[in-house]
Amino acid sequence: MVHRLDPIDRKILAELQADGRMTNVELAKRVGISAPPCLRRVRTLEEQGFIRGYHADVDPRELGFEVQVFAMVGLQSQAEADLRAFEDRCRAWPLVRECHMLNGEVDFILKCVAPDLSTFQSFLTGELLTSPNVASVKTSLVIRGAKDDPGVPFDVLEERLSRSA
Repeated sequence: MVHRLDPIDRKILAELQADGRMTNVELAKRVGISAPPCLRRVRTLEEQGFIRGYHADVDPRELGFEVQVFAMVGLQSQAEADLRAFEDRCRAWPLVRECHMLNGEVDFILKCVAPDLSTFQSFLTGELLTSPNVASVKTSLVIRGAKDDPGVPFDVLEERLSRSA
């Protein structure tokens, strides 16, 4: 059974998505409840899987990761065991930061980062292209990013919920 989120739960999630470092006291103030029930709600949201973790938004370029590439991967077999095996390999590759299975012509899209083009090229030719079941890989180098918002748009959720109420 899925926990039904009330407006306070949704406000807590929206506030934490925007700033996961705020104190519980500040969060409680922003959502209009006292600190103890706010903390209980946060713990419940964590336990139920609505909050998967807390992360710093690290700038890859500041750390010397100058190259970002999207790799579109086609597999020879889409049997469930083969899909899972490829996902397991992706989780083990440090340069792969995101892995999404798609429908259509491409089976997976990978978001990769590397310090330079030669490092990515070594990964591409030495690991990705030679990986079992990989039939094709097309890559696109990111020139610049225009938007990189995490999570979900809570204002859209609230608008939809207000129409259905």
